Amino acid sequence: MDSDSLLADTVTNYLAQLATHASPATVAAYRQDLSAFCQFAEQRGITQASALDTALARAFLGAERSRGLAPRSLARRRAALSRFADALVQHRVLADNPVSLLRTPKQPSHLPRPLDVDALARFLDTPHDGSPLALRDQAMLELFYSSGLRLAELAALDMSHLTANHVRVMGKGSKPRQVPVGRRAQQALTAWLTCRASLAASAETALFVGQRGQRLGHRAIQKRLAQLSVVRGLPEHLHPHRLRHSFASHLLESSQDLRAVQELLGHANLSTTQVYTRLDWQHLADSYDAAHPRAKRRPSES
Repeated sequence: MDSDSLLADTVTNYLAQLATHASPATVAAYRQDLSAFCQFAEQRGITQASALDTALARAFLGAERSRGLAPRSLARRRAALSRFADALVQHRVLADNPVSLLRTPKQPSHLPRPLDVDALARFLDTPHDGSPLALRDQAMLELFYSSGLRLAELAALDMSHLTANHVRVMGKGSKPRQVPVGRRAQQALTAWLTCRASLAASAETALFVGQRGQRLGHRAIQKRLAQLSVVRGLPEHLHPHRLRHSFASHLLESSQDLRAVQELLGHANLSTTQVYTRLDWQHLADSYDAAHPRAKRRPSES
């Protein structure tokens, strides 16, 4: 990259570099966001990467808002543009990041709905046929719930990332962290590792592999969890992020240690983790409404 680089070429190079350490989903999302920005800039006769400034970024996000883009999508547009600007600063195309001066669009408060503790326990304890694939699936389920991993983090795990009672993962923004592995997850992983060699290709380093012996992809993991929820009689759709929500909510309800949950989840900001405190409050409020002798009293009864 240099100050004379064409914007479109610079974006292409940036995405190629991003693909070396980010998940395919992140790369695809950023490609969509930055392509929209390139189109916006080129419509205004701007073709050089060095022309990215606060005014242009603000105009782009304003135009996206005007055409009805949701706050969550706007926030992602800004995040992609800011990380791209960081790369331009690193390569001395820009002196500083102009996008950092813009506020992130306010997000609606969507509270995650965790699975019921008892229902999840019954689901995880459902007997299986003991085949290598069943042992693999059980290990994935237990590890998702035990350690609160993201889908991309679990899919990227190598054998070398696992120790006796910890797992080392690479989180968002290429931030590494070490997460404890609970006793039940340790047992499930031990059972899987005893038969992993019967499926894995000889040179494959991935912890979890498919029938062809290669690393299990994101879509395959999502599909397996959805299938298992049906086979095991869980009356709700199951996806990896639901298990992560359940991990955080159940742990916070038991420990009340928000900082610890933040560290385990790999959240950069405590505000991201605080959504679970609101969830816990809603649980308490529902319990109050159901149990307190004066909570159900109607105004007409006074």
